[in-house]
Amino acid sequence: MKQFKAIIWGLAIITLGVIFGGNALGLFNFNVFFDGWWTLFIIVPSAISLITEKNRFASLIFLAAGVIFLLAAQDVFSYETAGKTILAMFLVAAGLMIIFRSLVHKSCDKEIEKKVKDLGDGKTMDAQTAVFSGSDRVYNGEVFAGSNLVAVFGGAELDLRRAKFEKDTVIKAFCLFGGIDIKVPDDVQVKIKSGFIFGGASDDRKGDTGKGKYTIYVDAAGGFGGISINDKDE
Repeated sequence: MKQFKAIIWGLAIITLGVIFGGNALGLFNFNVFFDGWWTLFIIVPSAISLITEKNRFASLIFLAAGVIFLLAAQDVFSYETAGKTILAMFLVAAGLMIIFRSLVHKSCDKEIEKKVKDLGDGKTMDAQTAVFSGSDRVYNGEVFAGSNLVAVFGGAELDLRRAKFEKDTVIKAFCLFGGIDIKVPDDVQVKIKSGFIFGGASDDRKGDTGKGKYTIYVDAAGGFGGISINDKDE
């Protein structure tokens, strides 16, 4: 998926280069700076995420917001109307997500909250932070005793496929406008508590993941980002 996403971004940049180059050489005259051209910085990334990401709800909301702003720039309606419409759309979407998650994940969340409280120990848990940057941590035969992951406008990767497990563990993960990728072995169970606004956490492993001697409890939170649990290189 990462390769596919990179290809799409590459094609988008190439297209932009061809447009600027063609204009400069007089091959054609395509005006990039039309009214509302800046909305492309919302529409294009949202459209790409809608195709490449598994959690598409936030991408759809941002795509709709970009289109609404574009229509306002084209004088279809006023910016005031556009702003009020987008605010209403965000509030309704956020409310629906909160209600849905509280109904669907209530019992599981309580179990994970208890485990996080019982097992979470800041003295033994590793810390990994990515702010406007990237951070990678690979366990190779080391004992994993838990981790605190933070990604803000950046990406963090935690590879536990060759880690040793001696007991159930906890991963506390916070993601804001970024992404966290956690790779785990097949013989470890994963239970997730997700508290995201416009984003989410998902177990993307294939096969039977419900068996295993030990369990990783993931306490995931944040907004406008995503956390993926998987077992293979993408």
